[in-house]
Amino acid sequence: MSWNLTNDRPIYIQIVERIQMTIVSGEYRPGEKLPSVRELAAEASVNPNTMQKALSELETSGLVYTQRTSGRFITEDRELIASTRRRLASEKFQTFLQQMQGLGYTREDIIKLTKQLLEEGTKGYE
Repeated sequence: MSWNLTNDRPIYIQIVERIQMTIVSGEYRPGEKLPSVRELAAEASVNPNTMQKALSELETSGLVYTQRTSGRFITEDRELIASTRRRLASEKFQTFLQQMQGLGYTREDIIKLTKQLLEEGTKGYE
């Protein structure tokens, strides 16, 4: 897993977002045990306290839960995972729309260009 953490936003928030992505993409499966705080911190090259803070945020959201003495696990609530996936997709889409509008594209232009690029991108993969 590539972390690609930057200094433009709090590191723990970037970690939360990265782990959310691994959960909603299926890289981490429902019920799967997460690596330890120390393992994840070493992998991400961050302080264990920063990783702990991120994992606490994920617990608050319900995507991760702790079993005493056994570690942390991914929720088995597939609806929570699906709704998180939809929320993240919506946020990314809104950012995309704002950026395209910043380039001067209208809604109709964005739709047309998106269709065109999707068609071009799928040639040879059908």
